Amino acid sequence: MKIAILGGGISGVALARMLAGDGHDVAVLEKADRPGGLCKSRSYGEFTFDEAGGHIVFSKDQEVLKWQLDRCGGEAGTQRTVRNTKIRWHDRWVPYPFENGVGHLTQEAIVDCMKGYVEAYVQRRLGAPCPTNFGDWIQWRMGDGFARHFMVPYNQKIWKRELTTMASDWVAGRVPEAPIDDILRSAIGVTTEGYTHQSVFWFPKRGGFETMVKGTVEGGGFDLQCGVTVQRVERTKDGFLVDGQRFDLVVNTVPLPQIEATLADLPEAVRADIRALVPISLVNVMIGVRLDEPLPDLSWIYLPFAEQGPTNRVTYYSNYSPHNAPAGHGCFLAEVTHRGDLRASDGELLRSVVTGLGSAGILRPEHVVLLEACDNEFAYIDQDLAFRDRIGRVRRWFDESGYITFGRFGRYEYHNSDQCVRRAMQVHEHIRELARTGDRRPLLLT
Repeated sequence: MKIAILGGGISGVALARMLAGDGHDVAVLEKADRPGGLCKSRSYGEFTFDEAGGHIVFSKDQEVLKWQLDRCGGEAGTQRTVRNTKIRWHDRWVPYPFENGVGHLTQEAIVDCMKGYVEAYVQRRLGAPCPTNFGDWIQWRMGDGFARHFMVPYNQKIWKRELTTMASDWVAGRVPEAPIDDILRSAIGVTTEGYTHQSVFWFPKRGGFETMVKGTVEGGGFDLQCGVTVQRVERTKDGFLVDGQRFDLVVNTVPLPQIEATLADLPEAVRADIRALVPISLVNVMIGVRLDEPLPDLSWIYLPFAEQGPTNRVTYYSNYSPHNAPAGHGCFLAEVTHRGDLRASDGELLRSVVTGLGSAGILRPEHVVLLEACDNEFAYIDQDLAFRDRIGRVRRWFDESGYITFGRFGRYEYHNSDQCVRRAMQVHEHIRELARTGDRRPLLLT
């Protein structure tokens, strides 16, 4: 088949490579000057940074993990790291996840957290139903102490909205529950570990995370067209037209609000739903520092409090690979989320990031030798209370229409890059069956 894929992020180029391997004629149409989407990287001299936060190569899915590593040059082309993640809780380093690090808090805070957690645990065992909003879910799952000391301030900082106006279903299936034995052990000083599926990860030795995209494109067998702004897509009796060019199939991976206006046959109700899909945006601040001594052996940290500046997460990026910074230097990625009201060009914002990280003991402002930033309009999915029904209607129309849409913002699924690759594999199988039978059955993704 002749297939057009709209968007050259990791979802689009991964699927294109798989389809080209089956012998299809595949064109990837990318608006930017190069592929990558949220997986792009950039360099300043000998410093390398990712543009949209600190990505890592990992997956619970061994097939996907191998696929990712192969695109990055395998074991020889990547650095293996044992995850060391912390929360900067006032003046203390607390292991992440917070419930597994509760023993590192003050005695008063430990009592607060454990009292609230036991009360919440008992209520759940007595049948208290899972709340539909995120704010109440935190209390139901973690209790008042954990909520006040970390979960509420951190999540308000990242999501920039009242937490009771967010849905809970996205997190209820995403965040594993720590065994109560682990939390009790942690409270009395016994080390426990959470989220063990991320305990080891990999990262490209050179070139940042975009190396994975380049490794997908190179030898991929498909036609990558950059600098292409698609104006009109429409269905015909026997296929699709993309700016007048005929294709048998169109697959979208572009953020839905950015592609909606080009789809000629979208029903008005679906257009309205798409226009209501407002993203959480991100200014990613790239910081190079001169070092008197090596950076601590940290992977990334969380900053929940306002006095720590606007940053919610910091990646110790030069710990991912020594080639991300020149000798005698280190580098960080500082993430600042917003709702369209910040810009990477705002010098005052960048200075407030550095000042906040200095007051939090992360870096010494006078050692900063590089300070740059980039904007990411589509970074996180705003999971408001109407989101599930709204996106359900949008996905249902696409899945039944003959179009295919997937990707973090092509389908609005809160997926990391490995899950985007898995989705590409699932869509690949769907198209294989379509090519074999000619049956344009609805896309089914679970």
